[in-house]
Amino acid sequence: MTPLYRLDPPAAQIAAHFGAAVGDDPWAGGAVSQGQFAPAVTAGREAIAGPRQPGQPRRMIPRLWGVPPPPAAYDQRPSIYSVRNPGSPFWIGNLRNSEFRCLIPATSFMIWGKGMDREGKRIRHWIHCTDQPLLAFAAVWKDAEIPGFALLTCEPNAFMRDLGAERMPAILPGHGEAWRLWLNGGWDRAEALVQPYSSSQMQASQHRQP
Repeated sequence: MTPLYRLDPPAAQIAAHFGAAVGDDPWAGGAVSQGQFAPAVTAGREAIAGPRQPGQPRRMIPRLWGVPPPPAAYDQRPSIYSVRNPGSPFWIGNLRNSEFRCLIPATSFMIWGKGMDREGKRIRHWIHCTDQPLLAFAAVWKDAEIPGFALLTCEPNAFMRDLGAERMPAILPGHGEAWRLWLNGGWDRAEALVQPYSSSQMQASQHRQP
């Protein structure tokens, strides 16, 4: 799973791409590490009391990458950054309730590769999608003292597996219908979006730095 990703455009450009109201998001572009705040696009329901309204606008707001572990493990475990088992009782309630699903915009992401480089350091691969320069990870957020998100993961495609990945983030197709389904659709349909991205639409570089 990726410990780091990049999101290069500023907040206004990201929000326009995903059809969201930008609000006061201060994002100016850069790298995102686990435990940091990053832009998240939501269906907007969490800001309005009462029943969901048709055509409710999306919002882009900062969320913390990482959610607290279950109470029984709170003192022993760090924050949770990814979802390996969507059917787990810890996640399924939020995933079935579409207002807790969100899009996490990114331009590229990093994974640790096989072996070492010439300096004896682990190889880092930066991955991007050739068909969408600004992509969206499927994610879920949880309400806590500081609301945070976790990225949905899936089995790696052949391209990612060859690089050494055991899991990969679930990348949504680059069109509005997929975003709408993830943010507003029933879980019985949205769950199908959690699948490996096409290997033919991915490229890697070992030289991109955060």
